[in-house]
Amino acid sequence: MSRTDFRRRQARRHRRKLVGLSRHLPTIFAVILILALLGAGIFALTRFVLKRQPPRPAVAASPSDAASQPQPSGGLPVSANPADSLESLLSQAAFLAAGYDYDKAISLLKEDASAAEEPAVAEAISSYEAAKAALVPADVKNVPHVFFHSLIMDTAKAFDGDSRTPGYNSVMTTKDEFLKILDALYNDGYVLVRIHDIAYETTDENGNPVFTWGNILLPEGKKPIVMSQDDVCYYSYMKDDGFASRIIIGNDGKPTCEMTLDDGTVSTGSYDLIPILEDFIKEHPDFSYKGARAIIALTGYEGILGYRTAASYSDSPTYESDREQAAKVAQCLRDNGWELASHSWGHLWMGVSSVPGQTYQISDERFYADTDKWETEVESLIGPTDIYIFPNGNDVADWKPYSDENYRYQYLRSKGFRYFCNVDASKPSWIQKGPDYLRMARRNLDGYRLYQDMIQTDPSKKRLADLFDASQIFDSSRPTPVTWSYDHTQNETSGAAPSQATAQSENTAAAQAAASQ
Repeated sequence: MSRTDFRRRQARRHRRKLVGLSRHLPTIFAVILILALLGAGIFALTRFVLKRQPPRPAVAASPSDAASQPQPSGGLPVSANPADSLESLLSQAAFLAAGYDYDKAISLLKEDASAAEEPAVAEAISSYEAAKAALVPADVKNVPHVFFHSLIMDTAKAFDGDSRTPGYNSVMTTKDEFLKILDALYNDGYVLVRIHDIAYETTDENGNPVFTWGNILLPEGKKPIVMSQDDVCYYSYMKDDGFASRIIIGNDGKPTCEMTLDDGTVSTGSYDLIPILEDFIKEHPDFSYKGARAIIALTGYEGILGYRTAASYSDSPTYESDREQAAKVAQCLRDNGWELASHSWGHLWMGVSSVPGQTYQISDERFYADTDKWETEVESLIGPTDIYIFPNGNDVADWKPYSDENYRYQYLRSKGFRYFCNVDASKPSWIQKGPDYLRMARRNLDGYRLYQDMIQTDPSKKRLADLFDASQIFDSSRPTPVTWSYDHTQNETSGAAPSQATAQSENTAAAQAAASQ
């Protein structure tokens, strides 16, 4: 084949290929167009549709947790499933109602008009209105106030026979005792209330401050009670003796404790009164009146809540972080219903003296300095408080009402305090409402008081019989007999302490109060 013939044959083949390709062009263009449209559709679906889909259905809160769940302002909680939202709403309302806050429960159910039309919601509202109508006023003039110190979590360490054992045995309560006390109070119909529920400050017709009695409404048979805990500071002397080490904020936003174990590891859990009481109320919401918790009393000479926040620790590398974290924990306590109180800075005998011819236990200079120091080092972290719990129960007056001439009371009042608590275990309750204050006696539920009640053979002299049978509470791991010892729990003392720590057991300032009522 000549070179010319070969070129002619190649040209004919090329023309045939072009003709064949031209026949398939419409099909190729159609395929390209379809692919382009499909790609655009996928992009639009991803960009504009899927991203606008509602979130995945939320897990409905249990009745005991519902009240603490953050919710949108108004209407049902966000959920893709209306049934879940309705169930969550009803759970929240049920938790509020269990704590006798029927008004808040009803208001919550009525926030969303469409939800209020649901039969289950209407039925719940009706039941809460009926329950509210059946409430009766509690006797706010006779409310017991019980208190504790740090709870002993490990009795083998606390009662190991060293120099601190007598003090722990006398003024501390064990974990097992506290749990039994909670059960006994709950089974007897007691309900925790705030001290501010008993009486509160308002103004008279002339605009002057005045205290008025509160109005606590409870079901028939229920009785109010106030609870407090002293010295929630976890002092250095308590290290390795079976106590928690500090309060922290748990993953659930609730206050809980840290405790150092034998191997040096730090465990988080219910290692003191605060988280144990939180656990109990979660299981028994009807033990708390409208979210009430206990009063937490704080000194300042080492720091608060287990953090070394006192100025004497200012050289510590953790000083600033301790102060910052302590403030956060204090706010967490307030957010969860706990009330905070001053227990003085140095845990001194701030009040009247038992020594003839001596008016007060400590000098005026020390009294003023201590009060100012608490304001500077503690109130600056926790915020203002109007509750003052006298260290050692040592009140600045006897049982007679505070007067304008009582300059120590006037100084405490100038610092914002309106509620004052001494100690008296001689009677179920003692409350004195003045024109601008409320005084309340507290009862110590510690090893000494439990033991004395348990061995008392005269029923009329049993100080705790209105609350429980002490023999059913007393921890058998305690060394006996339990004698009074309190020295190791004080920063310092001035003057002779009353015999058998009358401030802790039978405060004479309050014991004579019957004459004033």
